[in-house]
Amino acid sequence: MPGFGDIVQKAFYLGVGLASYAGEKAGGKLAELRSQVQKLADEMVAKGEMNTEEARRFVEDMMKQAQQAPTSGATADKTAPSEPRRIEILEEDEEPTVKEASTENVDELRRQVIEMQDELKRLQRDQ
Repeated sequence: MPGFGDIVQKAFYLGVGLASYAGEKAGGKLAELRSQVQKLADEMVAKGEMNTEEARRFVEDMMKQAQQAPTSGATADKTAPSEPRRIEILEEDEEPTVKEASTENVDELRRQVIEMQDELKRLQRDQ
């Protein structure tokens, strides 16, 4: 019959193994993302939409954002304005109108976004 020390040791090794596996998966995803962003930047350089220095900065900025995404989501909710900025696309002959969003609708949408963020975090942990 295994002793308490054996159980603790096995639990520790399990935790280390899971952390290692998660690190490998995250590293693989970041490498894949970097490859995709680099490809996009190369295409934009080829089309003349940006120069090589802008492309390099673009790739670096995107990678920083990707690495900070899980932590910045929680702080963005605290500093976000209570209501999103309204953007309205008008035809040339239309007059602007302001549509008031009900606070119930906004609160419901926020709740749904938070639930989706939590689900995404849970799925990322399970990978």
